[in-house]
Amino acid sequence: MKIETELKKILPESRIRSRYIDLVSFASDAGFYYLVPKAVVQPINEAEIISLFHFSRQHQIPLVFRTGGTSLSGQSITDGILVDLSKHWNGIKIEESGDLVRVQPGITGAMVNAHLKKHSKKIGPDPSSISAAMMGGILSNNASGMCCGVKLNSYHTTQYIRFILPDGRVFSTEKQEDYIRFEKECSEIFQNLTAIRDQITSDQVLYNKIRNKYRTKTTVGYSLNAFIDHEHPLDILAHLLIGAEGTLAFISEAVLHTVPDYPYKSTALLYFAEIYSACQAIVPLTKAGAMMVELMDRASLHAVEDLPGMPSIVKTLPETAAALLIEFQENSIEELEERVNQFLVSSTELALYNAPVFTTDPKEQDFLWKVRKGLFPAVGAVRASGTTVILEDVAFPVEKLGDAIMDLQQLFRAYDYLNAIIFGHAKDGNIHFVVTQSFNTEEEVLRYDRFTKEVVKLVVEKYNGTLKAEHGTGRNMAPFVETEWGGEAYAIMKQIKEVIDPKGLLNPGVIINQDEKVHIKNLKELPTVEEEVDRCIECGYCEHKCPSRDLTTTPRRRIVIRRELKKLEAAGDIKHYELLLEQYKYDGMDTCAVDGLCATACPVDINTGDLIKRLRRENHSSFANRLALLIAKNFATIQWLVRAALKAGHIINRTFGRHTMSRLTGSLKKMFPSTPLWSEQISSPPNLSSIKNHKATQKPEGRTIIYFPSCISRTMGTYTGKEKNGIETFMSICSKVGIEVSVLEDADSSCCSQIYSSKGFKDAYTFTANQIVERLWKQSQEGILPVVIDVSSCAYTLHNIRPVLTEDNKSKFDQLNILDSVDFLHDLVLPLVQTKRKKKEIVLHPVCSLQKMKTDHKFIAIAKHFSDKVKVPKYAGCCGMAGDRGFLFPELTAAATAPEALEVRSEMQGDGYYSSTKTCEMALSESTKRNYESILYLVDEGL
Repeated sequence: MKIETELKKILPESRIRSRYIDLVSFASDAGFYYLVPKAVVQPINEAEIISLFHFSRQHQIPLVFRTGGTSLSGQSITDGILVDLSKHWNGIKIEESGDLVRVQPGITGAMVNAHLKKHSKKIGPDPSSISAAMMGGILSNNASGMCCGVKLNSYHTTQYIRFILPDGRVFSTEKQEDYIRFEKECSEIFQNLTAIRDQITSDQVLYNKIRNKYRTKTTVGYSLNAFIDHEHPLDILAHLLIGAEGTLAFISEAVLHTVPDYPYKSTALLYFAEIYSACQAIVPLTKAGAMMVELMDRASLHAVEDLPGMPSIVKTLPETAAALLIEFQENSIEELEERVNQFLVSSTELALYNAPVFTTDPKEQDFLWKVRKGLFPAVGAVRASGTTVILEDVAFPVEKLGDAIMDLQQLFRAYDYLNAIIFGHAKDGNIHFVVTQSFNTEEEVLRYDRFTKEVVKLVVEKYNGTLKAEHGTGRNMAPFVETEWGGEAYAIMKQIKEVIDPKGLLNPGVIINQDEKVHIKNLKELPTVEEEVDRCIECGYCEHKCPSRDLTTTPRRRIVIRRELKKLEAAGDIKHYELLLEQYKYDGMDTCAVDGLCATACPVDINTGDLIKRLRRENHSSFANRLALLIAKNFATIQWLVRAALKAGHIINRTFGRHTMSRLTGSLKKMFPSTPLWSEQISSPPNLSSIKNHKATQKPEGRTIIYFPSCISRTMGTYTGKEKNGIETFMSICSKVGIEVSVLEDADSSCCSQIYSSKGFKDAYTFTANQIVERLWKQSQEGILPVVIDVSSCAYTLHNIRPVLTEDNKSKFDQLNILDSVDFLHDLVLPLVQTKRKKKEIVLHPVCSLQKMKTDHKFIAIAKHFSDKVKVPKYAGCCGMAGDRGFLFPELTAAATAPEALEVRSEMQGDGYYSSTKTCEMALSESTKRNYESILYLVDEGL
């Protein structure tokens, strides 16, 4: 049987991913296990899910559902059919004024919270991975996090759930008729769950064991508390699915209770000379009302102490030290101050290393929480090349936490895990510890096996703790479920699995597994490849930022593929190596926007775009490099040719019809794939007489700038319906506020060098970068006058050209003041203006360059100055244009902008739509069918 042929009877070919590159890139999740699926499918509705269940039963092929792939214990991988829900299952609906939220499995927790923000609410679970983790995984792993404890986790905040059983039957706890139908149609399951409930409620010892177990965090095994929290078997089953890790049914929709998102917060990093002293402070802090109490041992702090922004005291702490990151949250500033002051009065009773320092600055708070959330990947990034990072997740009674940690540290020393770190949700006695481990030899695998069994013994037997507090059982702890729960409870869990999934085809091997060595099988290999690749631990935090995520692949999967190529090469498998390399050209290289937004989400700042640039550079022939350098040295001529071509294109369209150029370039691309496609958004070249004829005299009081009109503005800087082009608009703003403009000499032959950098032409990039620095240095009077460039992506490029400069030009570059148009408008223009006219409501697209330069707040501030209401789409991200990438691969920009375009078209009507990079404005105009223009127009029209 050919699986693809059978699957095509259920799904269209476009949603069956069975190429070799798809199979190997989806084989990894965030954990340290690896299984290659037979196919990856992307269903869009329940009917297709039901068909997949029938397919699975008919052909005896397992099904595994995956959303964000941030699971750590091996529960979202398979050698069967992997069902990817990350693309088509992102529905959300706010209900009861924000008290309830209805979600599908493929929307991230962070996006749910973004929708709830206007209601001052959020979901209860708050895992560190919430920006990347999706609701399907959050529910299926009973995620909790830093402040939800055991009361506000997924289990306790789920109101209704809609699910599909392995036999294809669909039920919802929201429908009363489904309770009757469940008893009739699923009588065997109904009777078994009833019998188990009666067994548990009649056995006081077992009942008390279950009740006490769930007073602390635990996600080991199935949620047996469902049998004592609920009466009806349908309610019991629905809550068994929370934390079932996709082994019992498919959750297609859930309605959750929300919790308050307090507007006022005060955060502090408390230091202690000893970790035991830090643990002794947990209960007092909890009683004082701290919402979050996060523990970090000295090794954790070592991993992050060199990060820019870390308090200098961290480096001076003794080797026995530890820290608690705490936060108070309240509804008013007065309540917050009172809460903090009460704590400060009582803090003298704690063994603090120094006086606590609290902050209410959101930026400082975000930084501290980013540090805490990034500890796991940060440690993974500095591990020895070729080793795996393993994150274990245990919980102890809070009063015994200090002793338990001391014992754990002894185990680290005994098994030679000298770089292990400990951190976690101390308020709940829930700690994580990270060890780095090679699996390259049998001896190393056995070392991990012995260590794991010692940890199990310590946690379960000595401290009566739990082996998995929030990360789920997976394959990692499946052999030890019975050890923790005992024979009777484990027998109940097996009975649950057998009656609901009798064929054992739904995520087999996870939670219930008779193989006592499954935790040391199918271990992920991490060969040494490249610097960016070697640092990555495949956590998946980057994926939601990637513009190609719904088209080809993602930063994480690009790295997984690089590792697979290295393994194939080492194994001498030339056939698969060449196949994968060929498929990687389009999926990994051509459709990477190299925008670098992945680095903004990566806890260790891995920029996969830089990796792709380097790979492009290495793949260029010497002829291609010489040609690129020739173009760079004759840029004025190239610009003239481009302007002439664009003028000719518009003449052809006016003569033969407005779609003629699109059809013509489309035909050419079939013959010559590197041909750029004509876009209906391409404007005619602007009249450049305003800058060629401009003469400037320097004004006093430092109100003179050097204006560098970008090549994008010089070639495509006109806007539909506007009398002035972009360059004229910039000049108009300066004239209105009294800023004198000196246009860069030789502008026609000047470029920021972005086009050569992104394409990997090193020599052309180096030449152009050095040339522009020399020109800017000369005309800015050796760095005295600020330089303003009118496109954000060009500004970002100029800010980052230093590595390719000569030593002399590095010195010059360091003295230049290069401003993006957004910096210019915010810092130099706004202080000089009183707004004359305001728009009522506008929509913004902050380009990725603004996010990377951390100036998107300035962009929004400008908009608010000239408009009564400013909207920024929740799905605003990289448009995928990447300079010219959208002309070469328009499918990339279409996929990248689709979520934002849908949001704008359905929810955001405005008096204007604005951005700060011409090509991005073109991409958004095309996808939204709204006319996006430069923020310069908003300012000029408001003056």
